[in-house]
Amino acid sequence: MSARELAEAVRRGERTAQSLLEASLRAIDERNDELHVFLHVDEPGARAAARLVDDRVARGEDPGRLAGVPIALKDNLCQTGVPTTCSSRILEGWRPPYSATVIDRLIGAGAVPVGKTNLDEFAMGSSTETSAFGPTRNPLDPTRVPGGSSGGSAASVAAGMTPLALGSDTGGSIRQPAALCGIVGVKPTYGMVSRYGLIAFASSLDQIGPFAADVADAALLLEVIAGHDPMDSTSLPEPAPDLLAHLDDGVAGRRVGLVRELLDGADPEIVAAVERATGVLRDAGATVVELSIPELRLGLSAYYLIAPAEASSNLARYDGVRYGLRVDGDDVTAMNEATRTAGFGAEVKRRIMLGTYALSAGYYDAYYGQALKVRTQMIEAFRRAYQRVDLLIGATTPSVAFPFGSKTNDPMAMYLSDVFTIPTNLAGEAALSLPFGRGEADLPIGVQLLGPGRSEPLLFAAARVLERVERGS
Repeated sequence: MSARELAEAVRRGERTAQSLLEASLRAIDERNDELHVFLHVDEPGARAAARLVDDRVARGEDPGRLAGVPIALKDNLCQTGVPTTCSSRILEGWRPPYSATVIDRLIGAGAVPVGKTNLDEFAMGSSTETSAFGPTRNPLDPTRVPGGSSGGSAASVAAGMTPLALGSDTGGSIRQPAALCGIVGVKPTYGMVSRYGLIAFASSLDQIGPFAADVADAALLLEVIAGHDPMDSTSLPEPAPDLLAHLDDGVAGRRVGLVRELLDGADPEIVAAVERATGVLRDAGATVVELSIPELRLGLSAYYLIAPAEASSNLARYDGVRYGLRVDGDDVTAMNEATRTAGFGAEVKRRIMLGTYALSAGYYDAYYGQALKVRTQMIEAFRRAYQRVDLLIGATTPSVAFPFGSKTNDPMAMYLSDVFTIPTNLAGEAALSLPFGRGEADLPIGVQLLGPGRSEPLLFAAARVLERVERGS
């Protein structure tokens, strides 16, 4: 059953939130040792939340649109009293004194947070192999990665552990694992979902978004978590978008841009899947236009200056003084150095050093300043493209899920996993990945739909067209 169907069954008294939770906990127990999806399962808290939902139903109250639905949370989302580590030793055992706005909204809608999922350390990675607590495995083929950085959240949905999950997307960290795990993942317009309580990686790029098994469930989850939040200064001053009401609008009369640069370097079966998806949209009444946006080729270079620069600033707070790990030293400087040396993993250190260098005197203009100019060029290039078309289509990833260890010793090869997703983050716009077709070893292929800011209703409607054809419904 879908998350929507489960919630309706609970609201009508046909199912209980506690029974849904127990089914979720059994699924976690069966495969978590194998897949390493959850870092922490909050059984007491989840059971208490489920009881509250059932009590409200028994009193004749409506517990909310996600009544009783178990949900997994990426472990960079703060939840009061629940261990929140960002998969880093430097935060091992830390329990936040407050919850992220998105978690409060989930609970307000009757959802039951089950626990915290594994991720690449501080969301820096594309395979969930940089976690300080060990990698997560792809439920579809445990010899392969689930993608990253939100690999644990994607794997939770793909393995049937929870119907829904939340992740964060800084350069593709929702869409890429969604593609590799064969589920739906959404990167919302920047500012549509509050970042309050999301532990920052790169503040101008980070955005929280949903994972779900189908398009409608993803739309429902995004409606619940979106909307203005005064606690986030970058939050858009507007309510959550109305997505489900427009889910069946179709694409008749719409213009779709097939972007050459969002296929360059992709495996042949990936290209074929995108072309087939484009044909489906054409058959549904859309006009397809082939586009070239050369500026997108600069996205990877700009991103790996801007994101590490922001990370260098954001991660300076982990110094062993106020919270988290502390390794003693002879003085404060020695303590800071020992703490950060022991607490951060190799990929996090690599990005901190890159970002610090890019921001340093004498290099700022040549590197960080230049990257900001490229970002502006990319924003303008997208703006021009959206004057010609309503949405864009391309590949989510260059390949299907790759084997463990195949890219860990080659950072550039790993970074290229996000080459098609990064541009949307730099532009602050919306994008969605959904499974469409199969590739090597019968693994799922992700097709990506992109749109301008606040275009989520159109993206979901287009995704629904593709999903219906793919599922034969």
